[in-house]
Formats: sequence, C-alpha cells, structure tokens
Amino acid sequence: MTATDLPRNAGLPFDPAVVAEVRVNTSAVERRAATLPARRSLKKDHQAAWLARAVSMIDLTTLSGDDTPGRVRRLCAKALQPVRPDLLDAIGLPDLTTGAVCVYHEMVPTAVDAVQGRIPVAAVSTGFPAGLSPFHLRLREIEESVAAGATEIDIVISRRHVLTGDWQALYDETAQMRAACGTAHMKAILATGELGTLKNVARASMVTMMAGSDFIKTSTGKESVNATLPVSLIMMRAIRSFEAMSGFKVGYKPAGGVSKSKDAITYLALLKEELGDRWLRPDLFRFGASSLLGDIERQLEHHVTGRYSAGHRHPAG
Repeated sequence: MTATDLPRNAGLPFDPAVVAEVRVNTSAVERRAATLPARRSLKKDHQAAWLARAVSMIDLTTLSGDDTPGRVRRLCAKALQPVRPDLLDAIGLPDLTTGAVCVYHEMVPTAVDAVQGRIPVAAVSTGFPAGLSPFHLRLREIEESVAAGATEIDIVISRRHVLTGDWQALYDETAQMRAACGTAHMKAILATGELGTLKNVARASMVTMMAGSDFIKTSTGKESVNATLPVSLIMMRAIRSFEAMSGFKVGYKPAGGVSKSKDAITYLALLKEELGDRWLRPDLFRFGASSLLGDIERQLEHHVTGRYSAGHRHPAG
C-alpha cells in the first residue's frame, strides 16, 4: 500500500444532482492555464529542491510489448537510484527514490522482487489502454495483480459511459474495480484526450472519486492528447470540490506530455496554488512521465557542476 497518514477515500453514494451541477468556464480555464508557464521562475537551490521533489513523485514506467524481465529489473534499479549518487550526495538527498514503478501485470512479480518493498509497484489493469475487455476479466486482472504483489492499480474507465452520459454505469463499474483492489490503492485513468470536453473531464473526475478512487489520472500515455494544463486545472478543482463534500483528499496524476524540468515545475506550482502543500507528496501526486527523469538529471548535474551533460552519463539502470 502507498505510505500515507491520510484516511483512504471511502467514496460517496452516487448522486446525479452533483454531476448535473458541474459547470466549466472553458475560456477562463484556458486563460488561467496560459499564465502559468510565463510567470514561474525558480533558480539555483530552489530549482534543485523542486526538481528533487518531482523525482520523488515519478511513477517510473515501462509499458511496451517487448518488455522483458531484464528491462523491468533495470527500470527498478533506476527507480531505487534515480540520479547518480555523487549528485544526490551533493544536494543532500542520498536516499532519493522515485514514487513507484509501473508495469504490466505480467511483470509485477519481477518488479516486486526487484524493489524489495522499498517503493510501491503499480500495475496497469482492466484491459489497459482501451478498457474494452469483458468486465469480469477486468476485475479478475485487478485481483491477480494485487495477489502478485502490486500495491497500486492503475485502472482505465469505460470512456463510452462518459461520452453517452451514463454516469451511473461509470460509478458502478469504478466502485466494483475499487472493491477488487482491496488494500491496493486505485488510480482511475480518465483518458481525458478522448472525453471530448472539459465538462466531461470534470464530471468523470467527480464520479470516479465518488466511487472511491484514491487517485484520478489524466491519461494512459497512449492517446494522441495526454496531460495538459487546462485539464489538470479542471481535475485539481474537482479534487478540491470533492474534499469539501466528503472530507477525503484524493491524489492526482498527470500522465504523458510532461517531459521537461520546466514543465514539471509548472505542474507543481499549479498543484501548490490549487490544492496546497499537502499534495506535494508522493501519496497525493505522481507524474506518469518516465522521460522526465532524464531531463531532471541533466538539470541537477548543471546545478552541481555548472555544466550540462550528455544522456549517457545518466544510465537507465
């Protein structure tokens, strides 16, 4: 289970009135999001501290058809030692790790063995990435991943329920998936790039949290449009509204489209402004962006040495 001192989201009974009341001012959201990158500037020690925090919140991921046990073991080695030891010693964080590793079900036992309980192992499940396999098989996949040692499950919702406005069906399916997760924390992937409108994103966020999701996540990383700032703003404000209704804090995970250090800092700044400092911890925020780590490493080397480095100086594992 994810290390946290917070009570787990127990969800709420489905209330169609809550969903119907969701409103989104798209132009205002886009204006707010457009101002963020231009007015966020961190330098020197402050920048290094934020980048180190970003590393601690990365779900280091491999989700390829040619994944092998060797590749997964290298990924886990990188997650446990994400930045060269000399650089971590220089910034005073010798024990820094990523937030978790994320793999397909087949690779869960390999990852569990490799990390030895030091960080969580997350499994993508429920017919990832499309979520269109028979529902009983999606539930069984969750149960088998948990039995194999995964302590976090990234499920994918049925997009058709959002696109047809069948919110009760979305709630019921998500609640059953949450029950199948048992003690494992569940991240609900909304595939926001395929939901059509920001209002749909906001409503899907609210329904999946009502159904007990521990995190809401933008994307599988396989869509043509993944995490964006407007979508992140919508989902963060849905989290804030849900906390006001229920008292439960729900985590957020932007996935795909965040590959540069400056982008990571922008997302963290938005998170801090919208949800507050408590969300700046791995139990309430993750980046689903493995390529981000390489750029952060280069920035940290520049901070320590004054020089940028080539990629081969930061091996994958």
